[in-house]
Amino acid sequence: MNIPEELKYTTEHEWVRIDGNVATIGVTDYAQAELSDITFFELPEIGRKVEQKEEIGVIETSKAVSEIYSPLTGTITEINTALDDEPETLNSDPYGAGWLVKIEISDKSELEQLLSADDYQEITE
Repeated sequence: MNIPEELKYTTEHEWVRIDGNVATIGVTDYAQAELSDITFFELPEIGRKVEQKEEIGVIETSKAVSEIYSPLTGTITEINTALDDEPETLNSDPYGAGWLVKIEISDKSELEQLLSADDYQEITE
């Protein structure tokens, strides 16, 4: 299982990459492997304000529907529309082209509540 050291994680299996005041969010390699063949995404609209731990979308697979939660409070600034046509990208490249949304962070103190790569690895073992 791939758990990049430079990212932060949630117990709900989302990853977060911080670049200034913008957080790129996706689901982890562990989560995509558990979900298996991803067929559809429902993602939030650009401009939507979200709270930490609020449901922001849904991932559908051939065997389940799973919610996506926002790891941070902020405003959705971008969604990965490429996943509309190629949802399987999340399975093949969860930390790269398979990202889901970008959020402009409104409360950076929430970053302290996210897990390190080592902490995330412990909960997935």
